[in-house]
Amino acid sequence: QVQLVESGGGLVQAGGSLRLSCEASTSTFTMTTMGWFRQAPGKEREFVAAIRWNQENIATDYSDAVKGRFTVSGDSAKNTVSLQMVSLSPEDTAVYYCAADRGFLPYMRPARLYDHWGQGTQVTVSS
Repeated sequence: QVQLVESGGGLVQAGGSLRLSCEASTSTFTMTTMGWFRQAPGKEREFVAAIRWNQENIATDYSDAVKGRFTVSGDSAKNTVSLQMVSLSPEDTAVYYCAADRGFLPYMRPARLYDHWGQGTQVTVSS
């Protein structure tokens, strides 16, 4: 059974930065695609960013809402993914979820494609 453990959430003022980290607890499987989603109160879960490894090629994808402010990175050998967030605004307040899949996901945005999910970490941005 694969478990994803997130860390790094918290409270920050608008304009500040936070870094989220996630590790998949498995020594048997390699996660090929890992990503971040978020869910604000009263809203549906939405895609934030993802990274996909394919031999020597690395692909990333970002939602329009975070492009240019968030950076996703990771280590496929360690099954880890991080999300560096800068220039945070109150609109970024949400529970952030780490997601992972062993497969090569051509489209990284649909949440339904990911098999493994973390419990979520709260990010609160005050104005």
